[in-house]
Amino acid sequence: MATVETTVPVPAERERLLALGAGLVTVTLWASAFVGIRSASHHLSPGALAFGRLSIASLVLGLIVLYRQEPLPSRRDLATIALVGVFWFGLYNIALNEAERRVDAGTAAMLVNIGPILIAVLAGFVLHEGFPRRLFAGLAVALAGVVVIASATSENGLAASWGAVLCVVAAIFYAVGVVAQKPVLARVSALQVTWLACTFGAVVCLPFAVSLGHELSDAPASSIGWMVYLAIAPMAIGFLTWGYALARTTAGRMGSMTYLVPPIAVLLGWLILAESPPTLALAGGAMCLVGVFIAQRRGARRPG
Repeated sequence: MATVETTVPVPAERERLLALGAGLVTVTLWASAFVGIRSASHHLSPGALAFGRLSIASLVLGLIVLYRQEPLPSRRDLATIALVGVFWFGLYNIALNEAERRVDAGTAAMLVNIGPILIAVLAGFVLHEGFPRRLFAGLAVALAGVVVIASATSENGLAASWGAVLCVVAAIFYAVGVVAQKPVLARVSALQVTWLACTFGAVVCLPFAVSLGHELSDAPASSIGWMVYLAIAPMAIGFLTWGYALARTTAGRMGSMTYLVPPIAVLLGWLILAESPPTLALAGGAMCLVGVFIAQRRGARRPG
């Protein structure tokens, strides 16, 4: 009995740590996207940038799928992946890119980060993950940290505007995509899900293909380079590691990890763009870390 008790939990603990590591890779890459989008959007319109990212990511991942010769998922799973691709990969990117032309990054981060709360609520009802008190406590602390960061970095305050509405809409698309993706990952590999979702997202953005063609002729090499980076790193690799982690934990806990994106984005802005973060933003980042720690603790898996 003693041998069983000491050996059985090891694989589960290893899976948990691997999922945590994959999640940290994801949020770091997604945070870097803020820097890339900020630079590329000077010369590429929101729809064109979204189509370019999704098309490149779909092509790269498609070549990997072809090499691995993975079979296509069932029709039921294909329909669900299409839903993920349309909402999270297509509409979310268009809405967020358009929103960030109207509101500053701090306000956008605060508004989009209602997404994890929506994920936790939807997962509780749709995926029957329950409503763990520790998870929601962690989400509340992390959201408060995002509000502090937004207050410190926002230039115009949280004024009601079309940009603010688009951020909220983007958060809804994001939450729907995560909750729809979770059960499919039990049957389909993260590679297949990410590739097909990218492909469906690219189809949604297809009307912007002509715009991308026109804008690329005038865009500098730096903007094109950022578009390629956004496709390969935050899109292809980031969503692969996200899918790996999401398949091994709850949607609510994975959603809580995305609260690390704003403080990491502030750090990357300081390192890459030489943007000195306000002291208040650093305090908000610390709150995000505490909130995610609370939400990620093992006790958060038990319904409250």
